Amino acid sequence: MPGVTNDGPLTDAMPLSDLMPWSVAPLRLGRAWPVAPDAAALKARWDAFVAAPLGRREALLQPSRSRTLRTAAAQLPRQRAGTEPLARAEGPCPEPVRILHGPFDEQWLIPDQRLIDAARPELWRVADDRQLFLVEQGYVPDAGGPALLACAILPEGRSPAGRPGGIRPLYRRPAATEPNIAPGLLPHLSARYGHEVHPESLLAWILATATRDAKEVRVPLPVDPEVWARGVELGRRTLWLHQRGDGADRPRLPGGRRPYVRAPLPPRPTELLYDREEEALLIGDGRISPVPAPAWDFQVSGVRVLEQWFARRTAPAEPGTLAAVRPSAWPRQWTSELLELIAVLALLAELEPQRQDLRAGLGGLLGPYDLRRAGIIPVPPASRRPATVLDQPEEGPGGQFAFL
Repeated sequence: MPGVTNDGPLTDAMPLSDLMPWSVAPLRLGRAWPVAPDAAALKARWDAFVAAPLGRREALLQPSRSRTLRTAAAQLPRQRAGTEPLARAEGPCPEPVRILHGPFDEQWLIPDQRLIDAARPELWRVADDRQLFLVEQGYVPDAGGPALLACAILPEGRSPAGRPGGIRPLYRRPAATEPNIAPGLLPHLSARYGHEVHPESLLAWILATATRDAKEVRVPLPVDPEVWARGVELGRRTLWLHQRGDGADRPRLPGGRRPYVRAPLPPRPTELLYDREEEALLIGDGRISPVPAPAWDFQVSGVRVLEQWFARRTAPAEPGTLAAVRPSAWPRQWTSELLELIAVLALLAELEPQRQDLRAGLGGLLGPYDLRRAGIIPVPPASRRPATVLDQPEEGPGGQFAFL
């Protein structure tokens, strides 16, 4: 049996790239202003952009090698935006969409490919209300935090530190068809565990057990069906928290505890501190408590999540740029999102001992030899490429339709 330790590598753990073969590189925005935590600010930025004369418009765009005022670009799949060069753009802002801008940081994006250096259209084609994404986090030696994050909205894929990994959709086609899973793996696991293994169950297991090193994310596959069942249950809870619950049931701290605003937040906060003794988050003269220490200490790729979330809403922007168009005062909605994020991070931290116990008790693993003998690896090269998807017309540059 392969040896397992609480903090060491699992010798027979499988590379995630062999279990979910298709991955897409992170989006590369190229400029900061088309993304914001406030959708109204994005519409105001767009209005200022299209109202500007041509010379000023070019400066506002912040052109790059990939995107200028004269660059032709197609519509993003499932989105409505103009396809004429930005030099001639007019009319209302394309409706902003919710994205995962960074770890546990949901923001809004103008879904216009003319504004994005590398938008990864193949991701947009499969992003629907039944899709789930795993996002590999950058490796930082000796840093804590999860190797993977999960979301149902389109992820940008950026990592707060270290080199970002890939974005792995659970399904290769819309409507939850054709799982992005090595051919033959689900039937093989189903036979091993004595019941049908669904794609969502494998994703939950991966989320509960994945680790990463400098090279890749690795996932142990247990021999024991009972270990598998415990891991899937833990992974489903983790997935629910990564998605901030659902519309009817939101994350709440155990024992009836709940973070509250004890002193009003200032209109334009610039400083975030933590009082460990009082379990209080100090935002200028504002105060939120209780904030459990594990929520404050929660990190991804060595970066504290709450500090980064706050910084992305308060960092100064260069005057005269579109990024400087933002709410004049801290919106109430941001406070609600912050309170929810505190609960999510605290609850995720509570799951970590269960995850360590699970890893310590994995027992025997299905390793590369088992999967190779079953014909599952190496995976076919086609599994690592996007599927052909054409479920709706896509408008190309200048108004012509694209054919895939």
